[in-house]
Amino acid sequence: MVSKNHINRGYHNWLGYNINDRFLEMHTRLYNGVLYDLGAGEAPYKDFFLGHVQQYIAVDWTDSLHDTMSDVVANLNQPLPIDSEVADTVVSLSVMEHLCEPQIMLNEAFRILKPGGNIILQVPWQWWIHEAPYDFFRYTPYGLKYLFEKAGFSDVVVEAQAGYFTTTILKWNYFTCRLIRGPEPLRWIIKACLLPCWYLGQKMAPILDRLDRNWALESCGYFVTAKRA
Repeated sequence: MVSKNHINRGYHNWLGYNINDRFLEMHTRLYNGVLYDLGAGEAPYKDFFLGHVQQYIAVDWTDSLHDTMSDVVANLNQPLPIDSEVADTVVSLSVMEHLCEPQIMLNEAFRILKPGGNIILQVPWQWWIHEAPYDFFRYTPYGLKYLFEKAGFSDVVVEAQAGYFTTTILKWNYFTCRLIRGPEPLRWIIKACLLPCWYLGQKMAPILDRLDRNWALESCGYFVTAKRA
């Protein structure tokens, strides 16, 4: 696995993490030099990125709902306290939906990137509200391309994370996970009943996704890669 998070992953959502990991592994050619991780949180991908870049810099704010491992403390809704053209690579994973001013973050990512630098970003699309009240937006592929190009990026590529069946299974698993409540023995019984469904669903969903001829219509989220020319 790409990140250390896999040791703590719930049985209901490992497929989503695996999809993200495969995407990051597929794009190792884009990681170079000095990498800034915008909204890094606990920096779960630090060791992975350090296998491909010379320096990893975590950027996040102190009011995050997660423990943070920030090298630079900053509010991503505001101009960053970072010099221009210092980054070879910018990554931002499951962050932009939590920003009330996403265009500012993309503008700042463009500013701190060196010419020729790359940005790699992931956002959810059909996904439940999480980290409330800091959950503001969901983005279509067309909205993402518009925002990136408005910031000045070129070679913008938006890729669907998965198709209809993976999206549906993950949403169902998250829903049923919230049904686990009551006294601890009852919670264990409910979870034991759900585990086979969670496992089989996540094993079958990628196979069934082959029936979906347009993943972008029903995806759980999107990956974006782009360049500062």
